[in-house]
Amino acid sequence: MNLEGASALVVGGAGGFGEATVRRLAEAGAAVVVADLAEDKGKALEADLGGDKVRYLATDVTSTESVAAAVAAAQELGTLRVVVIVHGGPAAGRRLVNRNGEFYPLETFKQTTDVFLGGTYNVLSQGAAAMTKNEPLESGQRGVVIMTASIAGFEAQVGQTDYAAAKGGVISLTLAAARDLAPTGVRVMTIAPGTFFTPAFRMAEEDAQAKWGPGVPNPKRMGHVDEYARLALHIVDNDYLNGEVIRVDGAVRFNV
Repeated sequence: MNLEGASALVVGGAGGFGEATVRRLAEAGAAVVVADLAEDKGKALEADLGGDKVRYLATDVTSTESVAAAVAAAQELGTLRVVVIVHGGPAAGRRLVNRNGEFYPLETFKQTTDVFLGGTYNVLSQGAAAMTKNEPLESGQRGVVIMTASIAGFEAQVGQTDYAAAKGGVISLTLAAARDLAPTGVRVMTIAPGTFFTPAFRMAEEDAQAKWGPGVPNPKRMGHVDEYARLALHIVDNDYLNGEVIRVDGAVRFNV
Protein backbone atom coordinates (compact mmCIF):
# COMPACT_ATOMS: atom_id res chain seq x y z
CA MET A 1 0.00 0.00 0.00
CA ASN A 2 1.51 3.31 -1.11
CA LEU A 3 1.09 5.80 1.72
CA GLU A 4 1.92 8.93 -0.27
CA GLY A 5 -1.08 11.23 0.06
CA ALA A 6 -2.73 8.91 2.58
CA SER A 7 -3.31 9.46 6.27
CA ALA A 8 -2.92 7.27 9.33
CA LEU A 9 -4.33 7.35 12.84
CA VAL A 10 -2.13 6.04 15.66
CA VAL A 11 -4.07 5.75 18.91
CA GLY A 12 -1.55 5.77 21.72
CA GLY A 13 0.80 7.52 19.33
CA ALA A 14 2.75 9.36 22.03
CA GLY A 15 3.86 6.17 23.82
CA GLY A 16 6.86 3.98 23.08
CA PHE A 17 5.33 1.68 20.45
CA GLY A 18 3.11 4.49 19.19
CA GLU A 19 5.83 7.08 18.70
CA ALA A 20 8.04 4.62 16.82
CA THR A 21 5.08 3.72 14.59
CA VAL A 22 4.21 7.38 13.95
CA ARG A 23 7.80 8.01 12.85
CA ARG A 24 7.83 5.01 10.49
CA LEU A 25 4.47 5.92 8.94
CA ALA A 26 5.49 9.55 8.43
CA GLU A 27 8.76 8.42 6.90
CA ALA A 28 6.78 6.23 4.48
CA GLY A 29 4.80 9.27 3.30
CA ALA A 30 1.64 9.24 5.42
CA ALA A 31 0.21 12.20 7.28
CA VAL A 32 -0.40 10.99 10.84
CA VAL A 33 -2.72 11.91 13.68
CA VAL A 34 -1.18 11.18 17.07
CA ALA A 35 -4.19 10.35 19.25
CA ASP A 36 -3.25 10.18 22.92
CA LEU A 37 -3.92 11.68 26.34
CA ALA A 38 -0.22 12.42 26.92
CA GLU A 39 -0.35 16.03 25.74
CA ASP A 40 3.29 16.98 26.40
CA LYS A 41 4.69 13.99 24.51
CA GLY A 42 2.12 14.28 21.73
CA LYS A 43 2.80 17.94 21.09
CA ALA A 44 6.55 17.36 21.24
CA LEU A 45 6.23 14.66 18.57
CA GLU A 46 4.08 16.97 16.44
CA ALA A 47 6.69 19.73 16.72
CA ASP A 48 9.53 17.33 15.93
CA LEU A 49 7.95 15.88 12.79
CA GLY A 50 6.09 18.98 11.60
CA GLY A 51 2.49 20.03 12.18
CA ASP A 52 1.68 19.88 8.47
CA LYS A 53 2.52 16.18 8.46
CA VAL A 54 1.88 15.04 12.02
CA ARG A 55 -0.88 16.38 14.22
CA TYR A 56 -1.51 15.68 17.90
CA LEU A 57 -5.08 15.37 19.18
CA ALA A 58 -6.10 14.57 22.75
CA THR A 59 -8.13 11.38 22.51
CA ASP A 60 -9.96 9.21 25.03
CA VAL A 61 -10.45 5.70 23.63
CA THR A 62 -13.44 5.09 25.90
CA SER A 63 -15.36 8.03 24.39
CA THR A 64 -17.28 7.57 21.14
CA GLU A 65 -17.15 11.32 20.46
CA SER A 66 -13.43 11.62 21.16
CA VAL A 67 -12.53 8.77 18.82
CA ALA A 68 -14.87 10.16 16.15
CA ALA A 69 -12.98 13.48 16.33
CA ALA A 70 -9.65 11.68 15.90
CA VAL A 71 -10.92 9.76 12.86
CA ALA A 72 -12.25 12.99 11.34
CA ALA A 73 -8.93 14.74 11.96
CA ALA A 74 -7.09 11.96 10.13
CA GLN A 75 -9.50 12.21 7.20
CA GLU A 76 -8.77 15.93 6.96
CA LEU A 77 -5.10 15.13 6.36
CA GLY A 78 -5.74 12.64 3.54
CA THR A 79 -7.47 9.39 2.70
CA LEU A 80 -7.45 7.33 5.88
CA ARG A 81 -5.76 4.04 5.03
CA VAL A 82 -4.13 2.97 8.29
CA VAL A 83 -5.31 2.79 11.91
CA VAL A 84 -2.91 1.51 14.57
CA ILE A 85 -4.33 0.90 18.06
CA VAL A 86 -1.54 0.76 20.62
CA HIS A 87 -2.70 2.75 23.64
CA GLY A 88 -1.76 1.94 27.21
CA GLY A 89 -4.01 1.82 30.23
CA PRO A 90 -4.61 0.60 33.78
CA ALA A 91 -4.19 -2.90 35.17
CA ALA A 92 -4.92 -4.42 38.57
CA GLY A 93 -1.46 -5.88 39.01
CA ARG A 94 -2.64 -8.21 41.76
CA ARG A 95 -3.89 -11.72 42.28
CA LEU A 96 -7.56 -12.50 41.79
CA VAL A 97 -7.77 -13.39 45.48
CA ASN A 98 -4.99 -12.29 47.83
CA ARG A 99 -3.56 -14.03 50.88
CA ASN A 100 -6.25 -12.51 53.06
CA GLY A 101 -8.98 -14.05 50.90
CA GLU A 102 -9.93 -10.70 49.37
CA PHE A 103 -10.65 -10.32 45.65
CA TYR A 104 -9.93 -7.13 43.79
CA PRO A 105 -12.99 -4.99 42.90
CA LEU A 106 -15.12 -5.64 39.85
CA GLU A 107 -14.69 -1.95 39.01
CA THR A 108 -10.95 -2.51 38.62
CA PHE A 109 -11.55 -5.40 36.21
CA LYS A 110 -14.05 -3.35 34.21
CA GLN A 111 -11.74 -0.36 33.99
CA THR A 112 -8.97 -2.46 32.46
CA THR A 113 -11.23 -4.23 29.98
CA ASP A 114 -13.04 -1.00 29.09
CA VAL A 115 -9.77 0.68 28.10
CA PHE A 116 -7.90 -2.18 26.46
CA LEU A 117 -10.77 -4.15 24.89
CA GLY A 118 -13.67 -1.69 24.73
CA GLY A 119 -11.35 1.12 23.64
CA THR A 120 -9.87 -1.10 20.94
CA TYR A 121 -13.34 -1.92 19.63
CA ASN A 122 -14.28 1.76 19.71
CA VAL A 123 -11.34 2.71 17.48
CA LEU A 124 -11.61 -0.39 15.28
CA SER A 125 -15.30 0.11 14.53
CA GLN A 126 -15.11 3.81 13.80
CA GLY A 127 -11.86 3.60 11.86
CA ALA A 128 -13.11 0.72 9.74
CA ALA A 129 -16.43 2.46 9.05
CA ALA A 130 -14.54 5.50 7.77
CA MET A 131 -12.31 3.36 5.55
CA THR A 132 -15.24 1.60 3.90
CA LYS A 133 -16.07 4.93 2.24
CA ASN A 134 -12.62 5.14 0.58
CA GLU A 135 -12.14 4.53 -3.09
CA PRO A 136 -10.53 1.08 -3.36
CA LEU A 137 -6.94 0.77 -4.52
CA GLU A 138 -6.06 -1.38 -7.54
CA SER A 139 -5.72 -4.29 -5.13
CA GLY A 140 -9.32 -3.78 -4.00
CA GLN A 141 -8.12 -2.74 -0.56
CA ARG A 142 -9.48 0.28 1.28
CA GLY A 143 -7.39 0.17 4.45
CA VAL A 144 -6.00 -1.77 7.37
CA VAL A 145 -6.50 -1.70 11.14
CA ILE A 146 -3.66 -2.97 13.32
CA MET A 147 -4.58 -3.77 16.91
CA THR A 148 -2.22 -4.55 19.78
CA ALA A 149 -2.58 -7.51 22.11
CA SER A 150 0.18 -9.04 24.24
CA ILE A 151 1.62 -12.47 24.78
CA ALA A 152 -0.17 -12.16 28.14
CA GLY A 153 -3.33 -12.77 26.14
CA PHE A 154 -2.02 -16.29 25.49
CA GLU A 155 -0.11 -17.09 28.70
CA ALA A 156 -0.71 -14.61 31.46
CA GLN A 157 1.51 -14.27 34.49
CA VAL A 158 0.33 -14.10 38.09
CA GLY A 159 -1.58 -10.88 38.75
CA GLN A 160 -2.75 -10.38 35.16
CA THR A 161 -6.34 -11.66 35.19
CA ASP A 162 -7.85 -8.36 34.03
CA TYR A 163 -5.10 -7.53 31.55
CA ALA A 164 -5.04 -11.06 30.12
CA ALA A 165 -8.82 -11.07 29.70
CA ALA A 166 -8.68 -7.77 27.82
CA LYS A 167 -5.79 -8.79 25.57
CA GLY A 168 -7.27 -12.23 25.01
CA GLY A 169 -10.40 -10.45 23.84
CA VAL A 170 -8.38 -8.47 21.31
CA ILE A 171 -6.83 -11.70 20.05
CA SER A 172 -10.27 -13.28 19.58
CA LEU A 173 -11.60 -10.11 17.97
CA THR A 174 -8.99 -10.21 15.21
CA LEU A 175 -10.29 -13.01 12.98
CA ALA A 176 -13.96 -12.21 13.60
CA ALA A 177 -13.45 -8.56 12.63
CA ALA A 178 -11.36 -9.48 9.59
CA ARG A 179 -14.13 -11.76 8.34
CA ASP A 180 -16.83 -9.17 9.02
CA LEU A 181 -14.88 -6.53 7.10
CA ALA A 182 -13.64 -8.74 4.25
CA PRO A 183 -16.35 -7.61 1.78
CA THR A 184 -15.35 -3.98 2.36
CA GLY A 185 -11.65 -4.41 1.57
CA VAL A 186 -10.55 -3.46 5.09
CA ARG A 187 -8.01 -5.79 6.71
CA VAL A 188 -7.57 -6.41 10.45
CA MET A 189 -4.35 -7.61 12.05
CA THR A 190 -2.98 -7.78 15.58
CA ILE A 191 0.54 -7.61 16.96
CA ALA A 192 1.21 -9.38 20.27
CA PRO A 193 4.47 -8.04 21.73
CA GLY A 194 6.54 -9.89 24.28
CA THR A 195 9.06 -8.24 26.59
CA PHE A 196 9.83 -4.85 25.06
CA PHE A 197 11.59 -1.92 26.63
CA THR A 198 9.32 1.14 26.73
CA PRO A 199 9.17 4.28 28.89
CA ALA A 200 6.56 2.48 31.01
CA PHE A 201 9.40 0.67 32.80
CA ARG A 202 10.48 3.99 34.33
CA MET A 203 14.12 2.91 34.56
CA ALA A 204 17.25 3.10 32.45
CA GLU A 205 17.18 0.72 29.48
CA GLU A 206 20.51 -0.75 30.56
CA ASP A 207 19.03 -1.76 33.92
CA ALA A 208 15.86 -3.17 32.34
CA GLN A 209 17.85 -5.16 29.78
CA ALA A 210 20.02 -6.63 32.52
CA LYS A 211 16.95 -7.71 34.51
CA TRP A 212 14.62 -9.03 31.79
CA GLY A 213 16.77 -9.51 28.70
CA PRO A 214 18.34 -12.82 29.79
CA GLY A 215 14.87 -14.40 29.99
CA VAL A 216 14.38 -14.08 26.21
CA PRO A 217 15.67 -17.14 24.28
CA ASN A 218 16.90 -15.44 21.09
CA PRO A 219 17.88 -12.69 20.66
CA LYS A 220 18.75 -12.52 24.35
CA ARG A 221 17.41 -9.03 25.00
CA MET A 222 14.22 -7.06 25.37
CA GLY A 223 12.59 -5.90 22.16
CA HIS A 224 13.08 -2.42 20.74
CA VAL A 225 9.96 -0.38 19.99
CA ASP A 226 11.09 0.19 16.40
CA GLU A 227 10.81 -3.58 15.86
CA TYR A 228 7.10 -3.23 16.58
CA ALA A 229 6.90 -0.23 14.23
CA ARG A 230 8.69 -2.02 11.38
CA LEU A 231 6.33 -4.97 11.71
CA ALA A 232 3.35 -2.61 11.61
CA LEU A 233 4.69 -1.01 8.44
CA HIS A 234 5.17 -4.44 6.85
CA ILE A 235 1.58 -5.34 7.68
CA VAL A 236 0.44 -2.14 5.96
CA ASP A 237 2.46 -3.05 2.87
CA ASN A 238 1.52 -6.75 2.66
CA ASP A 239 -2.12 -7.09 1.57
CA TYR A 240 -2.16 -10.84 2.16
CA LEU A 241 -1.74 -10.45 5.90
CA ASN A 242 -5.26 -10.49 7.31
CA GLY A 243 -7.09 -11.91 10.31
CA GLU A 244 -3.94 -13.04 12.10
CA VAL A 245 -2.14 -12.33 15.38
CA ILE A 246 1.64 -12.06 15.06
CA ARG A 247 3.73 -12.66 18.15
CA VAL A 248 6.93 -10.64 18.25
CA ASP A 249 8.73 -11.94 21.33
CA GLY A 250 12.08 -13.62 20.65
CA ALA A 251 10.46 -17.01 21.38
CA VAL A 252 9.85 -16.12 25.04
CA ARG A 253 7.08 -17.88 26.93
CA PHE A 254 5.89 -16.66 30.30
CA ASN A 255 6.51 -19.07 33.17
CA VAL A 256 4.52 -19.19 36.40
